Amino acid sequence: MTIRKDHEVHKRRGKTNLTLGVVLGAFVLLVFAITISKMVGEAKRVQSENATTTQAE
Repeated sequence: MTIRKDHEVHKRRGKTNLTLGVVLGAFVLLVFAITISKMVGEAKRVQSENATTTQAE
């Protein structure tokens, strides 16, 4: 079996796949960060409401 040099198309396809993977990973991290920030914001809001209700009693 002989060792063949990759064709330029394969090299470009590999670079494209790597770029697409990085972009997809960045999108997943962005969605994760937005989700976590919304959860933390909601928890703070509920905690604030509970503190206000407790003080009113």
